[in-house]
Amino acid sequence: MNNDYCVTGRNACREMIRSGRAKKLYVLPRLAKDDVVTEAYERNVPVEFANENALAKIAKAPAHQGFASIVEPFSTLPLKALINKLKTVHNPLILMLDGIEDPNNLGAILRSCDAFGINGVIIKRKGEAPLTPTVARVSTGAIAYVDVCDVANLSQAISELKDAGYWIISSDGSATLSYKEVNYDSPIVLVVGSEGFGISKNVLNHSDFVVKIPMVGHVNSLNASVACGILLSHIRG
Repeated sequence: MNNDYCVTGRNACREMIRSGRAKKLYVLPRLAKDDVVTEAYERNVPVEFANENALAKIAKAPAHQGFASIVEPFSTLPLKALINKLKTVHNPLILMLDGIEDPNNLGAILRSCDAFGINGVIIKRKGEAPLTPTVARVSTGAIAYVDVCDVANLSQAISELKDAGYWIISSDGSATLSYKEVNYDSPIVLVVGSEGFGISKNVLNHSDFVVKIPMVGHVNSLNASVACGILLSHIRG
């Protein structure tokens, strides 16, 4: 398998097949008549049946649900390429992540981005969760459809995005402005940080607006993927 990735989980494997990324599908024999296997055959993806021990060894993860697909490593786009790609899109929406280290969070965020038609995601090249098989599994395959850029410096990326006509809106608990009080009718970069440390001061200083999600409960922070879902749903609504 060389440097290929192994993506596990029924839904994630199905999307790897549909997106043309799957090079091979491993399946438990009892799932031979599953729709995912049928679709693999229809799309000429090689299928091999493996017992529990063999599949566990291939998948390197216990939560494989009986499916494992071999795919090439997921690549990222340069920021300039994403900006150029979106030049003809009306009011594109890009999500920028600051400090998301948990691959489960990143996977859930990519799933929301696909659901709400987000045009791209920007992550830091170092110090954040990269695109891994775990991210692919948790995203249930959404990783195959969302353009992701990794950049060395978020502040420099923001300057480039501002030059391209984007407004920068950061979500942070320190804000006095509700996320519902902002007009999103323009090219937007939404910045979301980790629930532990939030958004870095430098990024906040480069933002055009800082907003928060008003809360009335006892816990004063939301999981980053939940916050993303709320914000993206509102902007796209």
